[in-house]
Amino acid sequence: MASPQQQPPYLHLAELTASQFLEIWKHFDADGNGYIEGKELENFFQELEKARKGSGVMSKSDNFGEKMKEFMQKYDKNSDGKIEMAELAQILPTEENFLLCFRQHVGSSTEFMEAWRKYDTDRSGYIEANELKGFLSDLLKKANRPYDEPKLQEYTQTILRMFDLNGDGKLGLSEMSRLLPVQENFLLKFQGMKLTSEEFNAIFTFYDKDGSGYIDENELDALLKDLYEKNKKEMNIQQLTTYKKSVMSLAEAGKLYRKDLEIVLCSEPPM
Repeated sequence: MASPQQQPPYLHLAELTASQFLEIWKHFDADGNGYIEGKELENFFQELEKARKGSGVMSKSDNFGEKMKEFMQKYDKNSDGKIEMAELAQILPTEENFLLCFRQHVGSSTEFMEAWRKYDTDRSGYIEANELKGFLSDLLKKANRPYDEPKLQEYTQTILRMFDLNGDGKLGLSEMSRLLPVQENFLLKFQGMKLTSEEFNAIFTFYDKDGSGYIDENELDALLKDLYEKNKKEMNIQQLTTYKKSVMSLAEAGKLYRKDLEIVLCSEPPM
């Protein structure tokens, strides 16, 4: 159970603002892995039941195990036994369900990388607060969601609070990619294989045989296979094709420049 001094906030409310929703998420996704699972899930369910009883919303069964099973059948859409952010947005009455709006817009990692490419205008490997605002504004227009300036400001601040893990007021690609459904987030697959700048430079130089400063899709293919073999990771052809397509969304006219690939493969984006 959550300790008394850190009660989960807002679970009793009839409607949550975007910021309140994210506070609940952060409270229960204690290890920050993008899921509420195991003990976190039990805690969440117990607190949700308590809050709903307090506000007069009762459920049919009194058996905790049965209730939990019923709850998961209803909300765990992909039946993986865990709750991810888009599923939580269905459970809690989030104002305008803005996270789902993002998920629908950036449905695939390729679309996500294309959007990233458009808004990381200075190619820094980060989206800063002003760029993020443009990104969100675009997203809301595409989803035909009416919004005003204060609302856009709130969304921008909320996303920053949720995803800016080191509090520097900007979002790195791996932070921002947490907006993607977990199974679409190919960047998570590279997490255990992040390279230092030296390692990255060595591998890039090896594949950029003519020293032009960029590689093409075939060279990227070989580089990714090499990376996976070195890390003794399994990768099927379909996954490789998807990852390659996503990474190539950052390319210009089929040329993937050193700086763009560095954003994906290095532990820290280039400064």
